[in-house]
Amino acid sequence: MKQKYYIGFFVAVFVFVSMIGIGYQMSYRYAMDKRLTVVQEEEPVPEKEESVTTKGTAEKNEGYYLCELEGYVVVYLGDHETIYEMTEIPLDALPETVQEEVKDGKFVETARELYGFLENYSS
Repeated sequence: MKQKYYIGFFVAVFVFVSMIGIGYQMSYRYAMDKRLTVVQEEEPVPEKEESVTTKGTAEKNEGYYLCELEGYVVVYLGDHETIYEMTEIPLDALPETVQEEVKDGKFVETARELYGFLENYSS
């Protein structure tokens, strides 16, 4: 008779532990699904980028012009109106031939050439 009680007791413990395991799995999945929906709701919706317009119609690969502005070398985009970069290179620190080229608007075709020039003549 005692063996029947032992078997019944073990079956009851097994069923109880199984129910706890199933309950845990269900609550875990519910929590993960809820967390996933919260994360998806919190994801920022990509907004449309605002474009900034400037005076001129320069496009990216039109080259650059080195010019003089208030005694310093300034880099303009290919449209010759839009300032690309203002430098701290004084015009009088350049050699005479380069000063004349910059005063006339020295054209530089690529960014590599531009930065090579700026590196050579910056302090």
